[in-house]
Amino acid sequence: MVNMRDNGSPYEAQMEEPLGRVPILSYGSGHMLNDITSSCWFTYLLVFLTEVGLSPGDAAIVMLSGQLADGFTTIFVGELMDRFGHFKLWHAGGSVLVAISFSSVFGSCIPCKLMGTNSSTLETIGYSTFASIFNVGWAVTQVAHMSMVNCMTSNPTSRVSLVSCRNAFTMVANLSLYGIALLIFTLLQSVSVIVQYRWIAYVSITIGSCFVVIFLVGTKEPGSIQHSVDKNLSRISWAYWFKRVLYYQVALVYTLTRLVTNVSQAFLAFYVIYDLEMPQSSKALVPAIIYICSLIVSVILQETRWSSWRLKLYFSAGAVLWILSGLGIVLLPSRLHNVMYAISIVIGAANALMTVTSISMEGVLVGEDLNGCAFVYGSLSFVDKVSCGMALYMLESYQGSTQIASNLGTVFGYSVTRVGLGLVPAACSLLSALVAYTMDLPDTRRRPLVEPLLA
Repeated sequence: MVNMRDNGSPYEAQMEEPLGRVPILSYGSGHMLNDITSSCWFTYLLVFLTEVGLSPGDAAIVMLSGQLADGFTTIFVGELMDRFGHFKLWHAGGSVLVAISFSSVFGSCIPCKLMGTNSSTLETIGYSTFASIFNVGWAVTQVAHMSMVNCMTSNPTSRVSLVSCRNAFTMVANLSLYGIALLIFTLLQSVSVIVQYRWIAYVSITIGSCFVVIFLVGTKEPGSIQHSVDKNLSRISWAYWFKRVLYYQVALVYTLTRLVTNVSQAFLAFYVIYDLEMPQSSKALVPAIIYICSLIVSVILQETRWSSWRLKLYFSAGAVLWILSGLGIVLLPSRLHNVMYAISIVIGAANALMTVTSISMEGVLVGEDLNGCAFVYGSLSFVDKVSCGMALYMLESYQGSTQIASNLGTVFGYSVTRVGLGLVPAACSLLSALVAYTMDLPDTRRRPLVEPLLA
């Protein structure tokens, strides 16, 4: 293993010190713009695109183009960050791209206006272009933010706390989005649904950008601490990671976790409206309950003293909860649609458990090998984005090939939305739990914290 520090060095002692509240909170806020736009992307994009006139198949192409752009960008950006560092600079540049392009995705078709035509092909190309630009910026910001965890501290509890704080802010971002959506759906009932979605997007960008500023001001650039150590060490080659069995295990667990959260989020609005026949406000209320529960569990997890076996145990517990939730979603009849609120509570807890522990497993995989951490986060994100894009494309395309009157199509007697929201996440949860059980994670225990992290 390529070690960043000599034993007993002052740098090692500094890195092992637990982080205080301010650095953790400042770091956690840095992904708010990504999180709030991502939540809007997966929850409302497909609905918005079909509202503006695209077929479900064309809407799936827009989603897929963005996911592919995101995935391939993570590979190259991860390599560049490992070479040159400057995480905050990358983060700021990616955030600018996100803010500008996301407003265009939910805006009107710019190429259509320039060409003076509204052909479906040109609309698909136009929305796909800005979706790709948005996801490029999103990927740059994500890789920069995730890569900073291992470079900010080597204390395992502080690393998990950084991840948990980021996940808590993710929940805040999602709650903010659904609060905004509920407010706009209530106050702007007289305007078209398309205008409502655009207002949701614009307000989300404004809020997320404010938190980006907080992150850039309050977080110290890790490169300024490790520059004197890094510059004389060679970077870790890709082959080093590809030879480790743990790399593939963590990649599979992380990818399956992202499939669980993203696929379920994308089909939640369709499910509550078409399958359960709930009121329109449920498009905001049900996701809000999920993220309130996720936020609570994320805060609780910050008080946990982490070890390798606990990471596996907590992840498996989350997977079991999602399996039970998925079965409930598939079997729930529309006349009992209020039960969905109870299921949402379980889903929220499951999402928090699986997300926090799977990302923390990435930190355990990287360990002390900081000269290659950006590649690890970038490559795993690549697999995540491509797999999610393909899954959503296949499900949405199949949905588009059937008539809406037949409840958005059926798979083995169940609607595509039930399969996408219930069976797919449940199956992914089961497989990921089995893989996590086979992991041989290094022991992450260090000296205990001497002060509370987020008291």
